[in-house]
This record gives sequence, C-alpha cells and structure tokens, in this order.
Amino acid sequence: MAETSPPTPAPSTTPAAPAGPATINYDDFAKLDLRVATVVECIAHPNADKLLLLKVDIAGEQRQICAGLRAHYQPEQLVGKQVIVVANLAPRQMRGQVSQGMLLAATDPATSRVIFITPSEPVGSGGKVS
Repeated sequence: MAETSPPTPAPSTTPAAPAGPATINYDDFAKLDLRVATVVECIAHPNADKLLLLKVDIAGEQRQICAGLRAHYQPEQLVGKQVIVVANLAPRQMRGQVSQGMLLAATDPATSRVIFITPSEPVGSGGKVS
C-alpha cells in the first residue's frame, strides 16, 4: 500500500498580526487607572544613574514614583508639571526605593528623547484620563 501524505491546509484568510507588542482586549485596558498628577518634588535617585524620584500629588494623596527621565530632565524642570500616571500599578522596589505608580512618556524616534505625557490644559489633580 502506498503511503499518502496528509492534506495540505488551506491558506489562511486572516491577516497576519502586525509585528510588535501583543494585542490586549478592552477588559485588560479598562483595568488601568490613568490619572493626572502634579509633581510636587523631584530629586535624582541616589542609587540609580537613569532614575528620578518624583513625589506626585494625585487628588490630595502623595506618592513616590521612580521614572527613567534623568538623562532627559533636570529634577527642577518637573516640579509643578502635570503628568499622567498609572495610579493602580502595584508598588515596586527600584534600586532601594518604592515606586507607587508609573509615569507615562513617549520616546521621539528621531532623537531618542523621552518626553513625559502631560494634559494640553491644566486639569485638577487626580483627574481621570479616559
């Protein structure tokens, strides 16, 4: 008896997913609590060359956030600025300091400069980003 090979599967009509990060569903995105925070204090992280320690105000609650902005900003440049933070991120130790959130920033592809995300107009501290 002659051995037969399995049938060849039909070509997929589903377009290939674009290269890059994995896709998440809406329910995962909806878990993020993005808030406007005001930077009240900022210093260089004592144990990390790339990090700044920011004290931010989110609707009257003060939190510390470690952010990789040291090569792009002097600490005094951030004081008084409004930034967007992930407010419900679990606290994390970063080089001996606790970070209680994450600041959102974008990297310019032409210059590799990191630019923090800020509202186009002043917003009350703690304002929800939607």
